[in-house]
Amino acid sequence: MRRRVAAVAVLCAAITISTTARSEPQFSAERFRAHVTFLADDALEGREAGTRGHEIAARYVAAQFATMGLRPGGADGTFFEQVPLFESRLAGMPEISIATPSGTKALKQGETAMVRGLLRGGASHVKVPVVFAGFGITDAAVGMDDYQGLDVRGKAVAVLWGAPAGIDSEIGAHLGNQRVRTAASHGAAALIMLSIPGHGLPWPIIVRYIGQPATVFVQKDGTPFDESGGMRAAAFLDPDASAALFEGSPQTLASIAEEMKKPGARPRGFDMKATVEISVQTTTRQYTSPEVIGVIDGRDSRLKNEYVALMAHADHIGMTGEGTDRINNGALDNAAGVATLLEVARAFATAADPPRRSILVVANTAEEKGLLGAEYFAHYPTVPIERVAAAIDLDMPMLLYDFTDVVAYGATHSTLEREFKSAGAAMGVTLSPDPMPEQAIFVRSDHYPMVKAGVPAVMLATGMANGGKQAWDRFLSTNYHQPSDDLAQPIVWRAGAKFAELNYRVVRMLAEESSRPQWYSKDYFGDLYAPKGKKANR
Repeated sequence: MRRRVAAVAVLCAAITISTTARSEPQFSAERFRAHVTFLADDALEGREAGTRGHEIAARYVAAQFATMGLRPGGADGTFFEQVPLFESRLAGMPEISIATPSGTKALKQGETAMVRGLLRGGASHVKVPVVFAGFGITDAAVGMDDYQGLDVRGKAVAVLWGAPAGIDSEIGAHLGNQRVRTAASHGAAALIMLSIPGHGLPWPIIVRYIGQPATVFVQKDGTPFDESGGMRAAAFLDPDASAALFEGSPQTLASIAEEMKKPGARPRGFDMKATVEISVQTTTRQYTSPEVIGVIDGRDSRLKNEYVALMAHADHIGMTGEGTDRINNGALDNAAGVATLLEVARAFATAADPPRRSILVVANTAEEKGLLGAEYFAHYPTVPIERVAAAIDLDMPMLLYDFTDVVAYGATHSTLEREFKSAGAAMGVTLSPDPMPEQAIFVRSDHYPMVKAGVPAVMLATGMANGGKQAWDRFLSTNYHQPSDDLAQPIVWRAGAKFAELNYRVVRMLAEESSRPQWYSKDYFGDLYAPKGKKANR
């Protein structure tokens, strides 16, 4: 962990915008490093949304926007748009047990189960039979209805993690993300997520993330945005507890796990011989955290009313643990993404000619709490959402090696794929497919809310070639969401400048073309979220 630096000194190092005549953009490793150095400093205490540290980061980004000459795109002529947030956390230790033909077994929070209660707060108690519903997916477009023939009203639904083998990983990630809403729409009182070794996230990671408070944004009518449909309880079970739940059922979990290995396998649901009992209480609080929004106005009299959105989340996870080093500095996640955002904005601000389309430059908040800043922006955009032609999200570029390929999560669904291939080819950088489909990254970053708003959108990350796989594996196993994601890492700053240049080239292409990006014809997300929009052939 690096020691604190004087904020003013770093700020001065970062502000190197020339006040002389505009010139063609240059991308500076030193300037990139200066931004990351400030944002990942101990003084910001991990930049958790709703804390003083994130507020400092937001003000830093706004100061940079102002220095570059960006137009304020937030509320009341400022760069800020306050996002109202609603947090629900456990009040005391929940109780959960499962009753099977051999007897009743109590599970322990944090060890064999992870329980969540009512989002709106208060006490909840359920004692209900359990129904197995396969992957818990109902979607006509992919020909799945795991609830067919099942009556889950007032019961607990037990579902598998992930999606059937052979389905597009990004569609599968989206469908998995809809499980709670789907269960609620069928009248379920509770949802149980089953763990199978080697499938889905490892149990220790589930414990870490599900143990955090549940947070959503507050809608304009003052109510929390609750996708659970008021479901009374949810629980994640460890592998042993998941297997025990199937005692006396038509199939064992082990046999279902074997079935899942076959492409296209879709285990059928059935009534189980188990009952689950959950008692849980939650308490709530409300607070706000700012989005930072700047605008680079386009030069074309017609196209300047359309926008290319460039996003990166400025928040991180704050201070955790009990050791001497509790600050999660988030140097790569996502100070590096914000540094890229600032470098691309500076490049446009100092370019010889402005882009034809306007550019929205957005530093999101509360990404780490569930993409909430981006969700709020997608629901309540500061410009009409139909005028946002495309969105590019910059999240955790792995800058520990000289990358030679990138992954644009979501690019295969729209003509954005072509721009990334073209821009990359000019720099000797190739576009690679999703290397970690089991991580469901497509639904875990800020481009996803824009996709659900009908906007062609991607999240760009560095790829696995030229030492990338080793760097990614090492980072995810030792530094991801840990205090060690700091400036002690061997960050290759010239790779940061290179990443910024690639993004500039892509955004420039999108901003200059007369036609907007289009969803591909018969694409799942295009048909679902932009059914009336123009489509392109692949």
